[in-house]
Amino acid sequence: MADAAAEHNVYREAEVPGAPANGNGEGPAAPEAAGNIQEQVEEFLGPHPDYDEEEEERKYYRRKRLGVVKNVVGASVAGMIVYSVYLGLLQMQLILHYDETYREVKYGTLGLEDIDNKMLMGINVTPIIGLLYTPVLIRFLGTKWMMFLASGIYALFVSTNYWERYYTLVPAAVAIGAAIVPLWASLGNYITRMAQQYYEYKNYKEDHVQEQKKPPKGAFLRYIVIFQSVFYIIFHLSFVFAEFPMAFFLNTYLNEPSHILYGVKTCGANSHGIITGLNKTVLQSLPRSLMLIEVESVLMGAAFMAMIIFLVLCGAAYRPTEEIDLRSIGWGNIFQLPFKHLRDYRLRLLIPFFIYSGFEVLFAVNGIILSYGVCSVGLKKLWLLVLVYGLSSSGCSALSLCLLRLPRHVTLLGGAFLQLGVIVGLMCWSPLPLKGTKPDPSDPLPVLLVLTVLWGLGTALNKTGLSSLLGMLYEDKERLDFVFTIYHWFQAIAIFIVYLWSNLPMRAKLAILLITLLLAMFCYWRMERQLAKRVPYRLPRIPRPRHKVKGYRYLEEENSDESDSEQSADGEHSQDDEDGRGTEEEEVAEVGGGGGEGEAASLGSQRSPGPHGRRRHRRRRDDAYEQAGDRDEYA
Repeated sequence: MADAAAEHNVYREAEVPGAPANGNGEGPAAPEAAGNIQEQVEEFLGPHPDYDEEEEERKYYRRKRLGVVKNVVGASVAGMIVYSVYLGLLQMQLILHYDETYREVKYGTLGLEDIDNKMLMGINVTPIIGLLYTPVLIRFLGTKWMMFLASGIYALFVSTNYWERYYTLVPAAVAIGAAIVPLWASLGNYITRMAQQYYEYKNYKEDHVQEQKKPPKGAFLRYIVIFQSVFYIIFHLSFVFAEFPMAFFLNTYLNEPSHILYGVKTCGANSHGIITGLNKTVLQSLPRSLMLIEVESVLMGAAFMAMIIFLVLCGAAYRPTEEIDLRSIGWGNIFQLPFKHLRDYRLRLLIPFFIYSGFEVLFAVNGIILSYGVCSVGLKKLWLLVLVYGLSSSGCSALSLCLLRLPRHVTLLGGAFLQLGVIVGLMCWSPLPLKGTKPDPSDPLPVLLVLTVLWGLGTALNKTGLSSLLGMLYEDKERLDFVFTIYHWFQAIAIFIVYLWSNLPMRAKLAILLITLLLAMFCYWRMERQLAKRVPYRLPRIPRPRHKVKGYRYLEEENSDESDSEQSADGEHSQDDEDGRGTEEEEVAEVGGGGGEGEAASLGSQRSPGPHGRRRHRRRRDDAYEQAGDRDEYA
């Protein structure tokens, strides 16, 4: 013990006062130095002292909202340009090809008139089969790329006018007919989807948005109405810009109205066809080929601009993972979903309005503007009538913003009653065809302009009202591709019917319009009445993916504590759910009006009474009532 104490004293005497005990620099100052380094690292890696997390979050979502507005305006402007180019070129092409001298001098025995008939047939007949392939195309390409591809097809139609032959014009016209329904279904779904995204970015602090739960009823109403109004305000300007080639180029080559309308005997309600007896030579002099190429080049550049706007300015409607989900449910389910949506009585009762919506736009051009307008004031006033119709439709589309304050049936039925009065007035009016060059004291032009403005007002309320109504009825569905596909497919059927009735008497056309409008108003009133009574409806849901997809969203964590029996039981249940939800969830569980509960109960009684079957059946019924049960409809 004494030796140990002495040794200890020796070491203590050898230590230098104030020096580290072990000589490696880790003395009493080491903890303080480590603490300083740690504070410096935290200060370097930590947030800036002036950083305001809430303010940065607000700026982030403001940029997101501006991006949504950019998408809506971009899609509207691109759609307007596409249809401006299409309508302007088609109008100029049909007038030039109608002139007998132009056909004989430039094309000889090519048979240009027959080519035009085949081209119109391709544009009007092909959309009838659009219901069969539109969902598949949107599934394969996505909403944004479908709009881009459709605009490219319209640009292809413009390019064929550089070399007008049967094998260029007719296939391009058929391609346009095939692209009409997919383009409009994608546009309608895109605008509604942007309204849903804007609501999420505007109310990002709400609990149901952060937890990705179902929003309250009527949450998207305000933004759906505003965005649809903005879209149609811009889109209806396509009728204005489509008349630029006619007003600034072709009008200088047209003959006098007295020469063009020399053989016309009747106009308006007393007429047959479009304009019977129109002179075969409508051109006073033939336009130079170089001038035609320059005009077509300008239109071609505008078509390419629309494609670039769709590609660059329009963002994606859905995240890539959501597109993967849609592609994972199988081709058969995608093909069947539009037909399953027709089980909903709301869509079935809106079908007459869909058809009338196609009737009234084409009748504005073929009926009011041509059979009443051009027949009585001459071909040189065609651009003025179409321009007034476009301006009226564009300006009056803003009236649909009344849906923010008034019940939703006001705009739709208001436009219907307005056009109903115009139809009755047209059935009683037959203006005289223009014969001389002197102005007629009973000039029908002011009356025609008033009728055109009123019809454009009805068109604006009809289009914006229907699109907004579909967004309201199906606001809780993330994908409205299938709903808008049905809407525009019935419009395509209406286009085909108008193509077939072109040679009927005018009063027969007006009678068809009148009957369709009255039926549409009655069916819409019945739909609103059933919704007020809370009659349940059958609402199909997109099935879950049938196969697992490789990706970070779909990687499942393995449970190492799970026994083999539990794994086998879970495998059986997941297989049952996978088989049941993909097929019977839309067919049985989604109970709707007209005895849906009885059908589900009768089918459930035919199954085996095992506990798993009853549990699955009850779960499917619960899922159905979750979506299609007693919910308050916004009115």
